[in-house]
Amino acid sequence: MGSERPFRFAVQTTTATSADDWRTLARRVEDLGYSTLFLADHYIGPGPVSSRTLLRPQHLAPIAAMAAAAAWTSTLRIGCRVFCIDYHVPAALAKEAATIDLLSDGRLEFGIGAGTNQGEYEAMGVPFLDAPRRVSKLEEVITLVKAHWSGEPIDVEGAHVNVTGYTGLPLPVQRPRPRILIGGSKKRVLSLAAREADIVSLANVGWHPLNDAGLTPMQEAQRRFATVREAAGARLPELELESSPYLVAVTDDVDGTLVRWSSALRDALPETRPEVLRNHPNVLAGSPAEIGDRLHERRETTGVNYITVPRRQIDAFAPVVAELSGR
Repeated sequence: MGSERPFRFAVQTTTATSADDWRTLARRVEDLGYSTLFLADHYIGPGPVSSRTLLRPQHLAPIAAMAAAAAWTSTLRIGCRVFCIDYHVPAALAKEAATIDLLSDGRLEFGIGAGTNQGEYEAMGVPFLDAPRRVSKLEEVITLVKAHWSGEPIDVEGAHVNVTGYTGLPLPVQRPRPRILIGGSKKRVLSLAAREADIVSLANVGWHPLNDAGLTPMQEAQRRFATVREAAGARLPELELESSPYLVAVTDDVDGTLVRWSSALRDALPETRPEVLRNHPNVLAGSPAEIGDRLHERRETTGVNYITVPRRQIDAFAPVVAELSGR
């Protein structure tokens, strides 16, 4: 990238069974030096849909949980990775987000996406449009959100979003607006994110040794970065690139860890082998120093400077956060 963005780290979870559990977690994430606490925009609990879609049961709805976490912390940024455009009235979501930014004194990160999990849509009775129409709606929602936060009269008319005749309130504390995160894997969404977002999230690249294009997982991540770089143009130095390693372990036994992970994945993905996971962009295993070296390498080759880790790893991963944050 020429001059890389400094590292930031986040935690994503929706698991808490009491107010005390959520309050303790939010404060722990802040105390350990993580930049952001992310929730997810999913709603189903245990049952056949959860098993079929591989969505873990979701304990917390994001908007209320974000507001509570913001109230219990003072520096921690709060976000959702990512709000689904079809699960919310767009104008109402824009106002909810602005309100959270106001009441948190400017700590909102606003993730937004076109939705992907058809099983969850169907379980909740939400129509699941084809991908081109969902992405078109995403484009219109982003236009609306920016207009709502601008302080200027809103006039957005499209195939999916029609909002006009008023000025959005409240104004966010962050000016010109809160940072927007958009994630994806296909060229259209990645290009949209490169043009309109502040943070581009590179989605899971898959677990097969080679994808349909004949690319390894790392080569696929590099392809996505190239797409972002081309679409962003002069904006590239302003962008952060975010990724979420699904498999994280701070360990001295990397080989044994990779063997265990590949065995666990083998029923669903027979091609997965330890050597596939070793250099996979959604895998981090090693000592804090080894993980740090790996993150530096990936920042150079895939642009990723913003790393979101699972809740279960926040304590073990804390030395990496302490060493690399802001560097």
